Amino acid sequence: MAIKTRSCSIDGKRDMTIDEFKRWLSKFDEDKDGRISRDELADAIRVSGGWFARRKSKQAIRSVDDNGNGFIDDNEIKNLVDFAEKHLNVRILFF
Repeated sequence: MAIKTRSCSIDGKRDMTIDEFKRWLSKFDEDKDGRISRDELADAIRVSGGWFARRKSKQAIRSVDDNGNGFIDDNEIKNLVDFAEKHLNVRILFF
C-alpha cells in the first residue's frame, strides 16, 4: 500500500493534496477511531518505503501531538503534514 499520488517531482518527492494525504493515512487507522497511533504511523512510514519507521513515528508523535495524548487526530494533521514534508519525502499541494 505505497503512497499513490498523481506525480513525483524532479527532486523525488511525492506530490499529493491534503485530501489525498488524509485518505492515504486513514488506511492505516486500524482501529478506525479517527486517530493515528505511533504504531499505525510506523506502518504507514514502513509501507511508503521509509527507513527507521519506529524511530520516525516516535519522533513524529512527539513533535506534532499538541495535546499530548499520544495520537495524531484531525486537529493535528497540519502538524503531521509539516513533519511529512520535512522527513518523509512528501510535498503537500494546497489548491
